[in-house]
Amino acid sequence: MTRARSAAAAAGGAVLGRVRGVPRDDRGDVPGWVMVTLMTAGLVVALWAVAGPRLQQVFTTAMDRVLSGG
Repeated sequence: MTRARSAAAAAGGAVLGRVRGVPRDDRGDVPGWVMVTLMTAGLVVALWAVAGPRLQQVFTTAMDRVLSGG
């Protein structure tokens, strides 16, 4: 119970610090974020290349069924 209270107090203090405008140095690791963004974009492109035609077929079939009423 004591850990939960101390964790809640720490979280509440962090929120109050943000609300009050206390400056913090949490700019983060910019090169790391760039790498994560580029890797995510690469995964999306790779998955789209593999699954793109099938996804297009599924979408076209679904739209045909909706538009034809059955």
